[in-house]
Amino acid sequence: MTEQALDNLYTDAVGLLKGLIAIPSFSKEEDKTASLIENFLQSKNIATYRYLNNVWARNKHYDENKPTILLNSHHDTVKPVKGYMLDPFTPVEKEGKLFGLGSNDAGGALVSLIAVFLYFYEQENLPYNFVIAATAEEEISGNNGVEALLLQENFIKSTNGAFTNSSNNGSFGIVGEPTLLNMAIAERGLLVLDCTAQGIAGHAAREEGDNAIYKALKDIEWFKNYQFKKISPLLGPVKMSVTIINAGSQHNVVPNECKFTVDVRVNELYSFDEVLTTIKSNVQSTVQPRSTRLRSTSVSPEHPIVKAGLNLSRTCYGSPTTSDKALMNFPTLKIGPGDSARSHTADEYIYVDEIKQGIGLYIQILEQLT
Repeated sequence: MTEQALDNLYTDAVGLLKGLIAIPSFSKEEDKTASLIENFLQSKNIATYRYLNNVWARNKHYDENKPTILLNSHHDTVKPVKGYMLDPFTPVEKEGKLFGLGSNDAGGALVSLIAVFLYFYEQENLPYNFVIAATAEEEISGNNGVEALLLQENFIKSTNGAFTNSSNNGSFGIVGEPTLLNMAIAERGLLVLDCTAQGIAGHAAREEGDNAIYKALKDIEWFKNYQFKKISPLLGPVKMSVTIINAGSQHNVVPNECKFTVDVRVNELYSFDEVLTTIKSNVQSTVQPRSTRLRSTSVSPEHPIVKAGLNLSRTCYGSPTTSDKALMNFPTLKIGPGDSARSHTADEYIYVDEIKQGIGLYIQILEQLT
């Protein structure tokens, strides 16, 4: 790729990102940014598809007999946190930084992947197909984002089922998130547990009742001290934290119920079923997971996309944060420009050079496979 070609892709990408920043796109309210992305792709004479606030497109010479690479990132944002000195919806470029809500998480990665899709769009005789998908509701792990898209009939048809039976066809995905352009090959899963200890109510002045708080404390102590044996070299141990507790109605009544919440971060060496079985066999409280959707994931260091990154001196690591990667049941690599430490912060920004570097690196990695 020539420097001029990269400059053209970069210029378009930064222009699109400025447009995205200028449009509020909180989770479940991404319709206008979805339309902007549609219009941008259509201005390049690319046919687009849309389901809810999810937009996708295929490369020009899509061949149903070939595996497919899914290029995915999200266009929803969190709401601005306190402390903004700049207007979060006014893109401001200064001192090499582009400020604005969603610039870093994950606008920079999204527009970089769109640029990469444009680069490969017209090319013939590629060993892989390319699909770009700009999806919704990532910031709230919503049901109408990439998870809904992957199950949508028109998406399955347009990709020839590449991501329904991908364990055999060689298809895989790249999830764009701010990783400093290093490769998150593993990602913690998230289990949120609602636990309830049952006791018997009684008067606090007499030896009555069976205090549910004391029962809960025994279980909370177990959550504090228990260690799962398998420790991941990438993600470390399974981590359990009691984060909310609620019991009692008044000072002189022994409570008959104590509820508490546990945040469980699961490494890639355990399934959710294994973790839940261990917990339920060790505590007296009832344990109810809110969801088992956000599972831990990993991609083999031997996967071609990972090897291609290693050839370009990218490092591998395990990510403590969850992303839409958790909702994909096929090999995926999380990588992108920007820094996760800037996400959800006041006066969020991305260095514009990071976008240019991201486009170039993505293309260099993928050209090793094509």
